[in-house]
Amino acid sequence: MKKLLISLFLLLFTVTAYTERLKILCTTFPIYIITLNVTDGVNVPELMLPASMGCPHDYTLTPSDMKKIASADVLVINGLGMEEFLGAPLKRANKNIKVVDSSFGIKDLLKFMDSESEPKSDKNEKHKKEHKHTDINPHLFVSPYMAAEIALNIANGLSEYDPGNEEKYKKNAEKYAKKLREIGDLTKKTVKKLKNNRIITQHGAFDYYARDFGLQIIDVIQAHGGEEPSAAEVIRIKNKIKKENVGAIFAEPQYPAKLVKKIADEAGIPFGILDPCATGPDDADKNYYEKVMRTNIEVLKKNLGD
Repeated sequence: MKKLLISLFLLLFTVTAYTERLKILCTTFPIYIITLNVTDGVNVPELMLPASMGCPHDYTLTPSDMKKIASADVLVINGLGMEEFLGAPLKRANKNIKVVDSSFGIKDLLKFMDSESEPKSDKNEKHKKEHKHTDINPHLFVSPYMAAEIALNIANGLSEYDPGNEEKYKKNAEKYAKKLREIGDLTKKTVKKLKNNRIITQHGAFDYYARDFGLQIIDVIQAHGGEEPSAAEVIRIKNKIKKENVGAIFAEPQYPAKLVKKIADEAGIPFGILDPCATGPDDADKNYYEKVMRTNIEVLKKNLGD
């Protein structure tokens, strides 16, 4: 009888402990991967948007998203205007949900580097007015140094709503931040040895990456990942490549690369794929971001000369 009572008590304790876990929902893939590391051994966060979706500037919430929000305790966001699509629907779906802004308090933010080749059209001006993210570049996560700061922010935010696991969250975050800083140091060391650090990127995702590691972004083909440049603008970019001694052009796996490669081929400079880790596979593990950033180091070495 005593053993039975003990077993029932342990079962009740386990169930209670499980149900008291925070239900953590993350808006985008990179924030999900970082949160996965922060919550390791405590609980498992859920990703709201598809892992294959890039920056959701024009996204519209679906009924499935609303259900996820309704059942969550905490929503971890990228911040800096990346989740403009949330708005009023967030509180309608769950008025009690807590929000952790992973960008909170981070200094030295960058404004988007507007491409000189960006279409000067009424449509483009409308695009700028509709999207406030065109002011501050929200792609902090692309730089491992900034991703380390994001991890620490997430740990602090989760600790506020789950103080019982504060020590675990912060210990995990510190451990992960150390790994990311090591990758950042390796990237910076690699860039210093490159024969040419002058690049053109497909859109404005790599501004923090370039700043933190010593790359010079001479131009961007699509500042906000919208319309492709016209034939005249492509000519201007190719002329700039020669004038500015650009070392390579880099596309991203989140966007079609055909035009970017064509420009590189016609200009006679290397073409490569740099991954900002804005997307990934559905079954990505907690080490995915680190793998991507280490691959990016090899891509830089291959295309800019080690």
